[in-house]
Amino acid sequence: MELAFDGGQIIAALVSVETADAVERAVTAGSAGTIALDSTDGRITIAVPSVVYLKRYTRGAQPGFLSGNP
Repeated sequence: MELAFDGGQIIAALVSVETADAVERAVTAGSAGTIALDSTDGRITIAVPSVVYLKRYTRGAQPGFLSGNP
């Protein structure tokens, strides 16, 4: 999952489907307050109203650039 915040900060985190679902529901509902994401890097708490967009990746997809020969 990739989250972008008001002000330009972006984070990417590997989370469970359940966590991604909960974050997406909170953002689309316009919820106030915070939500915790349990990621492979530890717990991340975000301020939901500061999220400007989120992107979900499918299993096996990775954010960022891939290395390889053209």
